[in-house]
Formats: sequence, C-alpha cells, structure tokens
Amino acid sequence: MTRPRHWMSPIALAASVLFAAPANAIDIMPGDYTVLPAGTNALLLYGQYSQSSKLKVDGVGEVPDSKLGLGIGIARYLHYTSVGGVPVGLQAFLPFGGFTEARIGGAEPLTKSGIGDLTLGITAWPLSSADPTGTTLGVTAYVSLPTGAFRDEPGAINIGSGTWTFTPQIGLIQGLGNGFFFDGALDVAVRSDHTENGIEFSRDASVQVQAYLRYQFSATTNVSFGYSGTFGGKDFVNDTYAGTKTRSDQLRLFGSTFLTPTLQVQGMIGTDLNTQGGFRNDFIGTVRLMKLF
Repeated sequence: MTRPRHWMSPIALAASVLFAAPANAIDIMPGDYTVLPAGTNALLLYGQYSQSSKLKVDGVGEVPDSKLGLGIGIARYLHYTSVGGVPVGLQAFLPFGGFTEARIGGAEPLTKSGIGDLTLGITAWPLSSADPTGTTLGVTAYVSLPTGAFRDEPGAINIGSGTWTFTPQIGLIQGLGNGFFFDGALDVAVRSDHTENGIEFSRDASVQVQAYLRYQFSATTNVSFGYSGTFGGKDFVNDTYAGTKTRSDQLRLFGSTFLTPTLQVQGMIGTDLNTQGGFRNDFIGTVRLMKLF
C-alpha cells in the first residue's frame, strides 16, 4: 500500500490539525453590529473557558479518553468613524491563554500556549437604523495574522494557527418591535495553506452562521438566546483528509447590562448539540467587559 509522505496514524493525523485558535471563527454577541457615533472608542476584555470530553474523528469514530480544556482572554479595541457619510468601524483584537488539560486517546499531546493570532478588521454599514423596527446591516473584512504561539511538531495542539486567515462577515440587526430584535451573522473563513517541517497543512473554507433572538428589558439590559453553526472546514495533511473539520451546532444564552452609561458587562453560556470531526464542547462560558470613551 502506498502511504502519503510523512505518514501518520489516523488519530495522530487528526491531532496534528486540532488547533484551538480562537481565530478559527468570528463570534458575535447580540448587539455587536450596533452603529455608535463617529469618534467613539471601545475597549473590550473577554474571558472565556471551554471544556470538552468527547472527540470524534471521521473514519475513526469517537476517540475514548479524550479531553480538552481551554482558557482564553481577548483584548479588543474598536474605533467608530464615518467615510463619505457611511459609518465605518476599525478594530483589532488579540487572544491569549492556554490549555488547562489536553488528552487524546489517553495520551497527552504537546501543547503551545501564550499569545494567539492578531486579527484586524474593518466594518462598513450600508444600512443603519435606530428605529425599533429598523434594519442595520454591516459588512466586515477580518484578517488574522500568524502571530500566535505555534509548535510545529506533528500532533501538537496550538493556541495559534500558524498561517493567515481571511474572514468576510455580514452582520444584521433587525428590529421586530415590542422590544425584540434579531441579531444574525454569516461569515466564511478562508485559511491559507502552510508547510511545517516538510508537512503541508490545508483547510477547506469554513462557514459560520449565527442567529439570536434578543429582548430588550430596557435601553441598558437585554437577554438573548440562539444558535451558532459551523460547516465545512475539512483539514488535510499532505492532501490526505485528517478526519477533522469545523462542523458543529451550538446553543447559546446571553445576558447584558450597562453598569454605568459607558461600562457594559455581558455574559454567555453555551453547549454543543452536535460535533463532527473534532472536540465537542460540553460547556463554554464567556464574560465580556466593554468601556466606551
């Protein structure tokens, strides 16, 4: 039988592309596509923890005795301006953190923690409305740079992706009346191929869909519930499918309030209903502080 160059077992092949980089997806929180006045700045700090106890690899099935715990912080800065009368937002965010545990099939893979991939973004809003039944539509282009901590040994799990990722995203806020809003986003992540120690890693385009129903108790406090799904994103090592991909279905619950006119706290808890070709999140929780100035 002819084996691909740098042949590995199916589980080792899968482990070699199980990057936990946050830049794999561009999550939104309900209300994120709200247009703020030109000249406004926002500083955001996120804390997130996820715990997984199941790993499924295509062609192998569930890999017993597999766990992954990940703690992540994110520092994010946004600036709102206007170009030709069109609202525009500029932003940058940098994740950092590490693994509380990592086990695949009873073995502990190499891990690399620290600084993640720096992501830069620019948003334009062709439609914006503050009306309770109005429509706000934003279009964002994100570029993630390979700045993250990355160990290039086969089977390592990294905080960084080791390559560039381009992610265009469309975001929508639709007022439904009586305090209800729909928040949605659609993005496509395109990752460039990269070679490490003679091994080529590639990934098909990954699509993420997010849809949330938000209820505003007041101008400062809201709750939201909804869905995030990722599709596609098959991983390949030397043109051989690794058995992993970005396929998952997740339910999320949010709560948000302004503690002062310029300081907001927002939280999210979620769980995966279905995951194929990767770790399934038993629990994921996020706390975010936002300061406007």
